[in-house]
Amino acid sequence: MSSPTSTVEPLNAVEDRYGGVRVDLVEEHMDCDVYVPRLKASISQWRQQGVKGVWIKLPIRLAHLVEPTVKEGFRYHHAESDYLMLVYWIPETPDTLPANASHTVGIGAFVMNNNREVLVVQEKSGAFGAKGVWKFPTGVANQGEDIWTAAIREVKEETDIDTEFVEILAFRQTHKTFCGKSDLFFVCMLRPLCIDINKQDSEIKAAQWMPIEEYMAQPYIHKHESFKYVAEICSGQSKSSCSGFCPVPALSTSGKKSFTYFNKLQLQNKKNQLGG
Repeated sequence: MSSPTSTVEPLNAVEDRYGGVRVDLVEEHMDCDVYVPRLKASISQWRQQGVKGVWIKLPIRLAHLVEPTVKEGFRYHHAESDYLMLVYWIPETPDTLPANASHTVGIGAFVMNNNREVLVVQEKSGAFGAKGVWKFPTGVANQGEDIWTAAIREVKEETDIDTEFVEILAFRQTHKTFCGKSDLFFVCMLRPLCIDINKQDSEIKAAQWMPIEEYMAQPYIHKHESFKYVAEICSGQSKSSCSGFCPVPALSTSGKKSFTYFNKLQLQNKKNQLGG
């Protein structure tokens, strides 16, 4: 005797590398009375096949399918502006589906000209908006954006200054920041390619070149030890040979381009040893 779901077409799914499947709903519209039987049939089939984790990507146009999906045992995993990802662990074993991304990546840009003046801004809003503090240009890396290109972009957006990336000087990890995520913040040293500032009007109250000593003398910098350390490292780095971390491109096994950051002096010594 056939089961009630035997004549129902399962959802289209693609196997992943970890014993699971992924469903991308591409239909322009799907009624709940069509979707729910197909989902039930799919779960039954996946269970028989020994599938572990199930990922369903619901585009925003199919938001009405969220509730029936949750009723079948799915939970939220993450969301972007145009979709919600739901997951379901089938076997009676501990759920090993990876958690959503736990960190955001921020950058702070240390840019100094030949007169030992550092590029600084005052923001209109945010944590520093009402404090009158002069700070480095900062921002958050976009999805798929490398640290060094994010630093160049943020400086350009806030001040219209073109720069060349030099190295990463330091990084900081903090927790429970934006949307409860942790934050990795990279202090990057860049070399200016021009000097004329044209500030971003929407977010930046003021921007200027400031003597590094004047920047370091700000009460806020002295009050907060981490800011003081960063300022001292940046000042000292500008006087000596660079020894931070620079990006070296490489291809992953999947063919994707990535960057590994190496200590610049150690990398140069290794190149010298190899005759590079």
